[in-house]
Amino acid sequence: MERIKTCAGACSDQRLGEILRMAGRAALAGGEVLRQLYGKPHRVTHKGAIDLVTEADVASEEAVLAVLNSFPSGATILAEESSAAFSGPPAGTTWIIDPLDGTTNFAHGFPFFCVSIAFADGPDALAGVVYAPMQDELFCACRGGGTWLNGQAVRVSGVASLGEALLATGFPYAIQEEVDGVMAALRSFVTACQGVRRAGAAALDLAYLSCGRVDGFWEINLKPWDTAAGQLLVEEAGGRLSAMNGGEYTPYLPELLASNGLLHGEMVARLAQFSRLGRSCPVRLENV
Repeated sequence: MERIKTCAGACSDQRLGEILRMAGRAALAGGEVLRQLYGKPHRVTHKGAIDLVTEADVASEEAVLAVLNSFPSGATILAEESSAAFSGPPAGTTWIIDPLDGTTNFAHGFPFFCVSIAFADGPDALAGVVYAPMQDELFCACRGGGTWLNGQAVRVSGVASLGEALLATGFPYAIQEEVDGVMAALRSFVTACQGVRRAGAAALDLAYLSCGRVDGFWEINLKPWDTAAGQLLVEEAGGRLSAMNGGEYTPYLPELLASNGLLHGEMVARLAQFSRLGRSCPVRLENV
């Protein structure tokens, strides 16, 4: 628990530190469930053609909620498996939970998945954790307190040229309906950067961006539980997030572009044409 204590100690006030400690404990509890069930036969159901749910999603969420419900935060719950209805940012404080981001990976024995938990006030996350149980890596952040990986402070990369960048992306579950735009956006980067990775867990992609393992990320049709914690990790590590057109981002938008900040203008210039949010915002020339 020392790695949680270190990050919580960097929080701006004691109450926020307590919230972060609870989020960390909950993420570790959910992650332990996933670790125990990993590699075993699974009961798989479908929310869509390729949108899977396993018994591990449900069991992890139960473990997470058992921890969070023991803490008098007064927050409502927005969790993927049990309370996922939303029409915009809930009023007041909210726990935003993905008990298993990367379900398809988990079901196939591909060890790139995580538990993601954010504590938000309206659209703004104040504390967030992402836990990758197979690597035993706990990423955490609180507003104004930086980003930490297993008790060590981390920062986004200093890569300033797209030609030197490793990027990450994801494909929406309704890929059949989106394939032309998704592939066109991908095509705009694959010959311009050192590589593009599509690993299949957006929360963990954002965590990797926060510690410099990748330099940029984009995806459409994500949900708040995919990005709320990861957004805070990236911002507190010195990175930047926006809509694809460069406009302001919240986890309740249908598109996301995240970067180390140095690449952001150039990435907006390539992705703005694929934005669903109207005209592109001005791009600062020094970032292109």
